[in-house]
Amino acid sequence: MTRRIGLTTGGGDCPGLNAAIRAVVLRAAARGMEVLGIEDGLLGLLAGTGAGVRLLRPDDVEPILNRGGTILGTTNRGNPLAFPMADGSVVDRGDEIVARARELDLECIVMAGGDGTQSIGLELAARGLAVIGLPKTIDNDLSHTEATFGFATAVGVAVEALDRLRTTAESHERVMILEVMGRGAGWIALEAGIAGGAHVVLLPEIPYDPDVVADAIRRRRRAPRPFALVVVAEGAHPPGEAPPRHAWPGTHGSTALGGAGMRCAELLAQRVADCEIRVTVLGHTQRGGTPVPFDRLLATRLGTEAADAAYERDHGVLMAWVPPDVRRIPLDPTIRTPRLVDPASQVVRHAEALGICLGRIPPA
Repeated sequence: MTRRIGLTTGGGDCPGLNAAIRAVVLRAAARGMEVLGIEDGLLGLLAGTGAGVRLLRPDDVEPILNRGGTILGTTNRGNPLAFPMADGSVVDRGDEIVARARELDLECIVMAGGDGTQSIGLELAARGLAVIGLPKTIDNDLSHTEATFGFATAVGVAVEALDRLRTTAESHERVMILEVMGRGAGWIALEAGIAGGAHVVLLPEIPYDPDVVADAIRRRRRAPRPFALVVVAEGAHPPGEAPPRHAWPGTHGSTALGGAGMRCAELLAQRVADCEIRVTVLGHTQRGGTPVPFDRLLATRLGTEAADAAYERDHGVLMAWVPPDVRRIPLDPTIRTPRLVDPASQVVRHAEALGICLGRIPPA
């Protein structure tokens, strides 16, 4: 009997997911295993969701290496452990997932996702489901791994945006604020800000003093080229304030981070006279499009190692990039602890050494 594994992509989409799917399928096929693709996160294993499962063959995935998104679909609103019902109630359908996987003769499920998806996998593993984790998120906030695929592409999109904003900022002598994603982690903002030549970078991990930021803008206005580029992570905020949130239409009142760039603009306008400010919110453009080569390579290596782990029945592990190798790390509760920017880290010191304002007076 042919051995069979499942594969699912959960949480927000990101560049590199299709590369990971391709690698799992190609390597599994080479080792004599079938791969069933589970649609829309784990919804494909739940009755009544409209999603299902389908066999993935090498010919199906060969052309998808450079495609963004995921051919399996995904969702960040279908947690089977707290599943939203039509009447507004929430029920635990985790045991249904485990039972359905057994009906399909799945030896394990390879779950590509961030901290939410891996936390769900950890709980399902405790109920008897064999799981293997693939770390993906543009936020780069997953513990145990140096990087997650999707992050490099998101940084590249943000850097390109800064390059484009620079020309109009110079032309009009404006303050251009770019709001980027990242939830509670400032990795996109920090790395894009350094690579894109920003003058101010505001991170969730360092609550910013609006007066310090205003002083930095005033110094820029006295420079030979009096413009400024400001990068604001969506989770950035001053001390004593929560990051701004808003409800998207059709999400039944649930809220998401958004508005940090506009809040920064309001605080600056109150403190800097005759300052023309514009705000650009990158939003979901950071998630879409063609993955950069690094994300394709990382996703491919992670997916290949995941298929090997499945073949060897090495379950309950997360594929982690520990340069220069991909390693198998035990999937344990520490996965729920996000990997954040350390305010005392070398990369932060380097940013401030270049004169980038992080919303604080740099430590001595």
